[in-house]
Amino acid sequence: MDASSKPAATRRMLIRRHSLPVRLSHWLNVLCMTVLLISGLQIFNAHPSLYWGQYGADNDPSIIAMEAVEDGDAVKGLTRIGSMTFNTTGVLGVSNVDGEPAARGFPAWATLPSYQDLAAGRRWHFFFAWLFVVNGLINLAYGIFARHFRRDLLPTRHELMPAHLGHEIAEHARLRFPKGEAARHYNALQKLTYLLVIFILLPLMIATGLTMSPGFNAAAPWLLDVFGGRQSARTLHFITATALVLFVVVHVAMVLASGFFNNMRSMITGRYAIRVETPMEPKQ
Repeated sequence: MDASSKPAATRRMLIRRHSLPVRLSHWLNVLCMTVLLISGLQIFNAHPSLYWGQYGADNDPSIIAMEAVEDGDAVKGLTRIGSMTFNTTGVLGVSNVDGEPAARGFPAWATLPSYQDLAAGRRWHFFFAWLFVVNGLINLAYGIFARHFRRDLLPTRHELMPAHLGHEIAEHARLRFPKGEAARHYNALQKLTYLLVIFILLPLMIATGLTMSPGFNAAAPWLLDVFGGRQSARTLHFITATALVLFVVVHVAMVLASGFFNNMRSMITGRYAIRVETPMEPKQ
């Protein structure tokens, strides 16, 4: 019996998947993004409407709005997106506060602080925004210095082939994930998604956030022209934040589907378990 025809057994192996700087950056990002989201919803609640252009606050029609309207003796919440209107009473537009319906864009449980306080929301948001930016710059420097981006995130030419990408999409749709040696590295879909988040969504979110700052406008007034005004920047900021929330939801779903404990161990200890085949010696 030659080596290629020997029966194979599998053994469990722990590999090093995430370095300490990557793990620390990841969990700090989790904290920052959580606080940024719920404090951002607090800020949004101060004026729960989005506009496009320079003059949205001057009675121009909103493109997205969460409103409270009277309905007989009751109040109902309506969410409008363009020409479409949805009854979202109890969640968006109108939700319960101390047992009574109250006009709120997002409900109290989704904002920081839970009560309406724009100033407090802004303080939470700005502190963690700068912490998020500093963490991102450190992570970017590490990724370049340690060749993390080139080694782990840059897809190969083969991985970008339509046939390969189509196969990976089909496998993910069937919840079939890489195993064995293939699990040592990110697959093409993971690489492309992380690159999209790191180099497009996050810079866009930061840039639109800065565009909304009158103080920063004085230093870089050209940003207002780039994004078509402060109201357009606010809308793009909201859309980008929504896209990041969707990314996190899908990311967590994939973590659960592909092995929660194994993935969590890799992001806490850096060690990830795979199964590799070892040839079995034939019996004499």
